[in-house]
Amino acid sequence: MKDHSTHSSESVAILEKELRYISHLIKQKGREILSNYTITPPQFIALQWLHESGDMTIGDLSTKMYLAFSTTTDLVDRMEKNELVQRVRDENDRRVVRIHLLPEGERIIQEVILKRQNYLRDITQEFNAEEFEQLSRTLQKLHLLMK
Repeated sequence: MKDHSTHSSESVAILEKELRYISHLIKQKGREILSNYTITPPQFIALQWLHESGDMTIGDLSTKMYLAFSTTTDLVDRMEKNELVQRVRDENDRRVVRIHLLPEGERIIQEVILKRQNYLRDITQEFNAEEFEQLSRTLQKLHLLMK
């Protein structure tokens, strides 16, 4: 364990504040991009989980999204109605129902992610290649330590 006194309270406070502001701005930009689509932010998060992790049960999805099972069921109902996902019975255990991402859901998620990446590319034009790589490595390390 590292010595906690290596970073001043002031430095840590500044870091926390900057990360909070950055998180807020990314979320705001994400919502702005989503406003051009027929999906809500929670639906986007659900689609993102399905895109990254593949088919999953409502229970798994509600756990990942920190939502009540009933809330997730309502969310999936609306997404199924809009033909973004579909419920599929497990081949091996008919009692298990998995949520499967449909082509329209896949299209939306890929489009939105691409727009978010383009936004980040535009913002980071001010960084030279070395600064960009350093930022990327540092954020990856921070993410790993936080897991």
